[in-house]
Amino acid sequence: MIKGTRILLDQEAEKYIDAINKLREVSKNSGYKEIILPAMWETDLFIEKSGCEIVKQIYNFQDKAGREICLIPEATAIVQKMYKESWDKLYKKPIRLFYVAKCYRYEKPQAGRYREFTQFGVELLGGKKPEDRQEIDSLVKEMIDAVGLSEYNINSIVKRGLDYYIEDGFEIECSNLGAQKQVLGGGRYDGGIGFAWGIDRLLLALKGD
Repeated sequence: MIKGTRILLDQEAEKYIDAINKLREVSKNSGYKEIILPAMWETDLFIEKSGCEIVKQIYNFQDKAGREICLIPEATAIVQKMYKESWDKLYKKPIRLFYVAKCYRYEKPQAGRYREFTQFGVELLGGKKPEDRQEIDSLVKEMIDAVGLSEYNINSIVKRGLDYYIEDGFEIECSNLGAQKQVLGGGRYDGGIGFAWGIDRLLLALKGD
């Protein structure tokens, strides 16, 4: 078995599915539509959005046609690119989307951090300030209640580590997780605003509640 991956069985698998379904239900009830993203993308996109250093943290390779490909390390960069290239012209705004994505980063595995992990992401594209942020904040609070998270802290002004954010972002932290305490992170980027839950860390936080 590859280091940093895991198999979920029985109750662990049930809790994983249950958490995702609760987040999915809140999203759908709030008018968000589910999209399914590919697990592979051109490496250049993530270098453009996050800088050359990200190459050290991702699973990248050349395919049989010699193209530089990677397993996706996160999903917002893909959504932002698609919005700018086509969705902005094709769909009525604001566009409300959510996704469940397997993501991959070559990092040192530890509690709450895996090399294969699941993000539940929400993106609000083409909205207006400050109403879009207010909508996102309200959605986050609904989701917190839906999954039953009780011991947490919302940091509403925080510097995010990805280059595409254009203002301070926000995070949810659970102190019972120790160093890997962030269970949700998000912020505003050119074209939209969104956030993503780290499902693996959320499950650990719920276990300790």
